[in-house]
Amino acid sequence: MSTTTADVRAPGGVAARPRKSRWPAKLDLAQSVSGLILGLFMWGHMFFVSSILLGNDAMWSITKMFEGYFFFGTAYPIIVSAVVAFVFAMFIAHALLAVRKFPINYAQYRVYRDHMAMMHHEDTTLWWWQVVTGFAMFFLGSVHLYQMLMHPGLIGPFESGARVFNGWWPLYLVLLFAVELHGGIGLYRLAVKWNWFAGADDNATRRNLKKLKWALSVFFIVLGLATLAAYMKIGYDNRFAPEARYTPAWLQNPPQSAPPGWWPSWLKQGH
Repeated sequence: MSTTTADVRAPGGVAARPRKSRWPAKLDLAQSVSGLILGLFMWGHMFFVSSILLGNDAMWSITKMFEGYFFFGTAYPIIVSAVVAFVFAMFIAHALLAVRKFPINYAQYRVYRDHMAMMHHEDTTLWWWQVVTGFAMFFLGSVHLYQMLMHPGLIGPFESGARVFNGWWPLYLVLLFAVELHGGIGLYRLAVKWNWFAGADDNATRRNLKKLKWALSVFFIVLGLATLAAYMKIGYDNRFAPEARYTPAWLQNPPQSAPPGWWPSWLKQGH
């Protein structure tokens, strides 16, 4: 005998009432919050990494700031490891939350592709690219984060230049496009989903947000390419000394040029 929903009874013979679950909404909110934090973090990370364009001293100073050098008088790379561990955990959690909405078999994939081809809706296509870039990020980003987690002391002008030049540049190049496209699309979709920056005309608001999204994506990709090229040049210039560690001039001759306090010399001199 078949059992229908009406036949299902709770203990004691009382008919069970169907209940609405709040978990899908909670998981969706968690995905949005983690995506927002990671997206903003990646923009900040790009600015920190691109400090190499201001010179070796600028990048060294920002690196040591995150290691606590200017606060404790010595560098503690373990601080960087702690930050990376937190980001890594949130990265994995966000991926697990997001994969709930991915097509899980070929039949679902074909349904979505047919739906996308029929609608010709840009936002639907953007979601698909977010899936593709997210899939790439899960593997490439995990490799990068693990490397930073295990070797936090190898971050600096010469150290990072040697890493990029000696085989890591293909990963960083692909990861750059994946991160900036995925993050830009994700933040745009969050703004639309949660009705941020809403105006009188929803269509106009969406068009403006989309223009801003592409402008920011192009800006960060160009900035990332320039940064990658700068590290490649440093790595090439030091290719015969890949183990070299950068030390700013004011630390090489502390009695003559070390600035008082924690401010690095390139800031005090206005360079």
